[in-house]
Amino acid sequence: MLIPPSGKRNLYKMKRKLTRLSRRYASALRKHLKQGPQASLRPARGLGQQAVSLGLETLDVAKIHEGALADLEASSSRDGIIERAEIFFAEAVSPIEKTHQAALKAKTHLLQVYKRLDRRTMDLAARNRSLKQGIAQRKAVESALRKSSDHSQKLLEESQHLQQHLQHLAHQIMSAQENNRRKISQDLRDEIAQTLLGINVRLIALKKDAGANAESLQKEIAITRRIVDKSMKSIRRFAHEVGKDHEA
Repeated sequence: MLIPPSGKRNLYKMKRKLTRLSRRYASALRKHLKQGPQASLRPARGLGQQAVSLGLETLDVAKIHEGALADLEASSSRDGIIERAEIFFAEAVSPIEKTHQAALKAKTHLLQVYKRLDRRTMDLAARNRSLKQGIAQRKAVESALRKSSDHSQKLLEESQHLQQHLQHLAHQIMSAQENNRRKISQDLRDEIAQTLLGINVRLIALKKDAGANAESLQKEIAITRRIVDKSMKSIRRFAHEVGKDHEA
């Protein structure tokens, strides 16, 4: 695979930095071992911080450490050099280990943040569902109110139509009663007129027969009384029918 020129330059710079770091590490380790067990470990920590700035890991520093030991041709038993070299190495990689711990803490913190976000997301989802349910219930109530309002309006219109129909029926009944009253009144008037006419005829006959015998006169008077009684009954019936119409 071809490497672009910029990549080659970066790779070359990185190799140069690693070479300089390896030389400094070998030099610092040599001085540390010469100074004995009381030597300071500050140079090792400084080298470790440089390794962190270059993005190196523990394994990279271990390779540098092995190269430095090989250059020193140290023996595993001579004057405790190997043990002191291991201490130097442990101090050198401590900054890298701290970055790992920081990364671990950051990861742990990030996981906690994710958990909180998940809880908040779940809470928001629950609130969203509750809000949707509330909106659905509100729409259902509004729909029911609209239906109830429409039904009430329909009942009101039907009530008004029924009221108008009842008024029309009442008018028809009153008109029928008035017409019936007029018919009854006319019939009774005709009947009374006929009866009175009959009475008048009988009275004329009585006047003409005034000189006749008493028996014939008594008969005429009796007939005339019956006619008068009939007229009185007709008048009472008329008054009774008119009274019933007024009560109705």
